[in-house]
Amino acid sequence: MTRRLAIACPERSATDAGEAAFAAGGNAIDAALAAATTLAVTYPHNCSPGGDLFAVVRRADGTSVALNASGPAARRVSAADQRTRGRSMPTTGPDPITVPGAVAGWGALHALGSASPWADAFTAAIRAAADGFEVRGTLAVALTENPDVAALLDVRDGVLRQPTLARTLGAVAAHGARELYEGATATRLAAGLQARGSLIDAADLAAFAPEETAPLTARFRGLDLLTAPPNSSGVLLLQALAALDRAAEHDLGTLARLLRAGMAQREVMLADPRHAPFDRAAWLGDERLDALARDAAFPATAPRANGDTIAIVAADDSGLAVSLIQSLYSGFGAHVLEPETGILLHCRGAAFSLEPGHPNELAPGKRPVHTLLPLVVERDGELAGVLGTMGGQAHAQFMAQVLLHLLGDADAAGAVARPRWVVGGIDPDRPVTEVQAEPGVPLDDLRAAGFDVTPLPARSEEVGHTQAVWRLEAGSDPRADGRAS
Repeated sequence: MTRRLAIACPERSATDAGEAAFAAGGNAIDAALAAATTLAVTYPHNCSPGGDLFAVVRRADGTSVALNASGPAARRVSAADQRTRGRSMPTTGPDPITVPGAVAGWGALHALGSASPWADAFTAAIRAAADGFEVRGTLAVALTENPDVAALLDVRDGVLRQPTLARTLGAVAAHGARELYEGATATRLAAGLQARGSLIDAADLAAFAPEETAPLTARFRGLDLLTAPPNSSGVLLLQALAALDRAAEHDLGTLARLLRAGMAQREVMLADPRHAPFDRAAWLGDERLDALARDAAFPATAPRANGDTIAIVAADDSGLAVSLIQSLYSGFGAHVLEPETGILLHCRGAAFSLEPGHPNELAPGKRPVHTLLPLVVERDGELAGVLGTMGGQAHAQFMAQVLLHLLGDADAAGAVARPRWVVGGIDPDRPVTEVQAEPGVPLDDLRAAGFDVTPLPARSEEVGHTQAVWRLEAGSDPRADGRAS
């Protein structure tokens, strides 16, 4: 009997790796894992082994688990000390580096139901790192825009080679995910980070473990939406769509107002639930949803909407499905390449607040708020689809638009390609009374809701790179460099 896989990634070689893993006897987990390790090599402007990971996995038996592999701040950090260096967290350098969780996330994902040996997940990634690959597409643009990072990487004749990273991935493949946290690789990484001014040490790496929980869920138009709980921003999507179901009007303007309200709520409430417990009722309770449906109040400014992240979606005909997001947070993360391991480090700590007493205030061992938002969709207990996106603070905005297209007349490929809009924009000083929109977005509803509309070019990266599987058909966003199968 012929088995069937649907997979979409933002870079073609990652899709190739996922297909090869499945063809070798793997399942959707193996496909997603091979794609994730490959993207950590071939898409270093958006992800690396030095970043974080979130996933939702739906097993063939219908049970699901949310995987949180986001790393905490070092146990020696101090918000008071950081405030002496500025009013907000920096985005580059050693200070915003938190423990990288992605590799531990790969290990946890493999343990959730892989059908193939652990080392097999690294075959394509190690080959790409050792042999090199042609720099093109969004990576070529990112390197041009970040000459300081380009100077750290070995790009010759248009080919990027990463032999040190290949050796690191080989060690992880041989010894397991804990190699990056307790093995010889961990020792080199910790020493290199400290030499560059980071407070992360070997004990911080050794103490890290990913967290597995039940997904956060909500109903929308007969669907069950499954995402990662906080410190993920998945709750913003659930809240906006659940409130939209209750609103008198279901147009784009109403959706934009609801999403904007969620952004405002995230800024004052969302945090690591181990430090600031998550109040589900304050987000998804009837009283809150009814209030939003009546009047989605909002502040005058919004956070940045851009971000450098990848999404992988994969599902097979057994009902097994994976939505996986891994990220460096901003382009090339902290712009710190640890030379003994070849690992480029993320800057996820830039998302911490330095406001005293804020739920998301920087603290030892605390995870920052994350923009990452994996999503699995079910209908009547059966798998309907898997979605993921790049897009920083606007993940929920892009996912909501794509899901509505899927519930309309679009297939997966059409849904991710259609014109999109974003509340605010990449400029942190843009007012949230502004919507930026690609050509083809219906604008009357947005203007009627009080938004000023400014144009974006067609297929703009400002509206993210979305990936989708729907009814076991895949679509990859033409704004990226990927392929669906």
